[in-house]
Amino acid sequence: MSKSYEAAGVNIEAGYEAVQRMKQHVNKTTRPEVLGGLGGFGATFDLSQLNMKAPVLVSGTDGVGTKLKLAIDHDQHDTIGIDAVAMCVNDILTTGAEPLYFLDYIATHKVVPETIEQIVKGVADACKETHVALIGGETAEMGEMYHENEYDLAGFAVGAVEKDQYIDGSEVQPGQAIIGIASNGIHSNGYSLVRRLVSQSDVDLHAPFDGERTLLEVLLQPTTLYVKPVLAVKEQVKLYAMTHITGGGFYENIPRALPEGVSAHIDVTTFPKPKVFDWLQQQGQIDADEMYNVFNMGIGFTLVVDQQDVAQTLDILKAQGMDAYEIGHTYEGTEGITLEGVQHD
Repeated sequence: MSKSYEAAGVNIEAGYEAVQRMKQHVNKTTRPEVLGGLGGFGATFDLSQLNMKAPVLVSGTDGVGTKLKLAIDHDQHDTIGIDAVAMCVNDILTTGAEPLYFLDYIATHKVVPETIEQIVKGVADACKETHVALIGGETAEMGEMYHENEYDLAGFAVGAVEKDQYIDGSEVQPGQAIIGIASNGIHSNGYSLVRRLVSQSDVDLHAPFDGERTLLEVLLQPTTLYVKPVLAVKEQVKLYAMTHITGGGFYENIPRALPEGVSAHIDVTTFPKPKVFDWLQQQGQIDADEMYNVFNMGIGFTLVVDQQDVAQTLDILKAQGMDAYEIGHTYEGTEGITLEGVQHD
């Protein structure tokens, strides 16, 4: 043990223990294309094994935001890693890419091996579910940068798609259908506002809120992973555009996937809205339009398909265990997006 380094605030032995605890979870995510193992200076992935003719690499990086504060404040760290993976792989999925591998970065006040293991377990669980290899990462102990018990978590994912199958929304035409795939709640955006509203209320986070779940469980529900169901659709249906509904809600994200001169019309009465959004709106006296500009409001991912493919798309998603709805259509216009059915008080 380096006593000088420990005196400066870094426990190398704790870092070694954390790595050993991670390995059992990381090993569950391996793919045949992974070369080497955890602990090297560089993580490697053999693209030649993918059997692609002209692979295009798609990368994405993201964090979990202040949702981490809820996990830290309530000492619940086993699902926050799922959020980190989901935020990255759902993003690169919008191009039609299959996510291949993931790296995580954890920076903390002090390495507590048990906590690090819980975080990485969540990362590994999400990677295993999406057939993504967790091939590396970094854990940094920085007591001078973070308060006691605090940490930050970020991730980086890489996927690949055949060049002639790359989806960028440029082929979207007016009159096509927009399919919305349900979210399971807030996902990982808007938590600075969420936490402020919770702190201003007298709500009991541990009381039943949504069926058998407490409000805390609802707020910490990890982001839905859309990789498997969407790739299943892509195998049978031509997809023209996809959107991951994150920060900026409907107003910012859906127009990003549309070409110039094409807008989206969404009827918000076509899908159910999770109870938590009504609670947040009431607590903050938030305008309905602002809610759709901040939160996903019950739709976490959208697809643009031809009208004749709507039924098949919905059937495939249902078979994959996803709740999905035809929520709107594209039209010729420069508005970007219009919402129908928004209830204003």
